[in-house]
Amino acid sequence: MLITPSGMTYDAIDVGDVVFVESDGSVPAGQRRPSSEWRFHLATYQGRDDRSAVVHTHSLNATVLACAHRPIPAFHYMVAAAGGVDIPCIPYAPFGSEELAELVAGALAQRDACLMANHGQIAIGKTLSGALELAAEVETLAAQYVKVLTLGKPKLLDETQMSDVLERFRTYGQAAQDATGS
Repeated sequence: MLITPSGMTYDAIDVGDVVFVESDGSVPAGQRRPSSEWRFHLATYQGRDDRSAVVHTHSLNATVLACAHRPIPAFHYMVAAAGGVDIPCIPYAPFGSEELAELVAGALAQRDACLMANHGQIAIGKTLSGALELAAEVETLAAQYVKVLTLGKPKLLDETQMSDVLERFRTYGQAAQDATGS
């Protein structure tokens, strides 16, 4: 996999700084150190061979919810964009740890996004632009949910409603058309 280097600001990174990590976690000589989060990126790719990109952020509102150990429930139908009836929040594990990698891989086995307690969010996609778009959507949903919480207990969509949304998403947009060839 390719991953950003550890401890470098994004505006200072150029193409030559991107790190190649082997499937066993090793890094060929002469490269920078990979992000400390390489383990959960690699575990995600190994668990989801149908996804080719991982985006991890500490976006403001998703991180606020993650620090409160709160998932994003079905308060809005767009929660289904992450592939399920909610966006789960996995338990805390230290950054860079094998434990965190296992928790992330488990959460993303059935979803395309999750929150990581006391940490941030992760989104995956078939393409880098798709994963980035989903990460932005998770942040938007997190911001909306935080605001809804200020009004009191949110009215959630039920399982039947979310099942309907998930089914509609299967045939929504150009990606569905491209997959069916129609």
